[in-house]
Amino acid sequence: MKITAALVKSMGEPFEIEEIDLDDPRSDEIIVRITGAGLCHTDLFFRDHVPIPIPSVFGHEGAGIVEKVGEKVVNIEPGDHVVLSYNSCGSCNRCLQGYPSYCQDWQKINLNGTRADGSYTLSKDGSPLYGAFFNQSSFANYALASQRNTVKVPKDIPLEMLGPLGCGVQTGAGAVLNALRTPAGSTIAVFGVGSVGLSAIMAAVVAGCTTIVGIDIQQRRLEVAQQFGATHVINANEEKPVEKIQSITGSGVNFSIDTTAVPSVYRQAIESLDQMGVCGLVGVPKPGIEVNLEMSNLLWGRSTRGIIEGDSIPQVFIPQLIELYKQGRFPFDKLIKYYPIENINQAVQDSIDGITVKPVLTFAM
Repeated sequence: MKITAALVKSMGEPFEIEEIDLDDPRSDEIIVRITGAGLCHTDLFFRDHVPIPIPSVFGHEGAGIVEKVGEKVVNIEPGDHVVLSYNSCGSCNRCLQGYPSYCQDWQKINLNGTRADGSYTLSKDGSPLYGAFFNQSSFANYALASQRNTVKVPKDIPLEMLGPLGCGVQTGAGAVLNALRTPAGSTIAVFGVGSVGLSAIMAAVVAGCTTIVGIDIQQRRLEVAQQFGATHVINANEEKPVEKIQSITGSGVNFSIDTTAVPSVYRQAIESLDQMGVCGLVGVPKPGIEVNLEMSNLLWGRSTRGIIEGDSIPQVFIPQLIELYKQGRFPFDKLIKYYPIENINQAVQDSIDGITVKPVLTFAM
């Protein structure tokens, strides 16, 4: 079928809106008419820094209405409102243990630009295009997904705003609630308060953390972090984060999260920990990036771990976040600014400049 998509023709180049072809769904696949798709730094990271196949259609925070389902799809039918997330195989040891974000086939089924069997989902004038990004490529008015990465959501909430739950929001919130499991009364520092970091701050409020420190170099974002529940903020251009955190807490924080994947910032996130503290790395570093640590900082029970997609099972966690939103306890919608898909490059620039925390691309009906 003919669809309209934001296409990247050369690595690092702007998006171009073009008409392309979407493959018919197979027996286990779903076609979703996209109403809104979050623009995530991961999309730009892969466009600009990772040599994946080009030309490509990115987008991995899609939300929309089910248009068509294959005959093997169960519990999802045309007309359902859904959020699209990452894909997983469902049969490897990690998936069976309840950790699908660490699926042993994760890269093959999310980042190779094709289906797992190597077949293409997108083409133009008979020539294949790379798609299936996070098994969706939702920078388009229609996307092809599977039951594994499709989450049914209530119809009484504006659908276009729900897409960011599929990756960025669940990553930040899940890092706090699922991975670190911060107990009530604990202290946490969040390095980088973009959409992922702000989602972590909102989750820390839900968890009952009593000291929540947001660190960034953009004063505007720090002001937003206070609105979302940060008890303290630090502008890293003006103050030394580790020293300031020590002065706030007396001994360091119980937990820290680095959303930046900048080696010097990651080191600060570890150095800000109290004894027995845990640092979670959720930012994605450029290929080949290394970090230097003073090994003594890991003594006295300190530890660090990488966190993918907030250790979330999308079909479980996304409905939980929606319920928290409905209760007024997780106001992630206040992060969002909407842009028509035709203005995607403006959305990119506004995100880079810090003007917009979470751009969401919309599609004309």
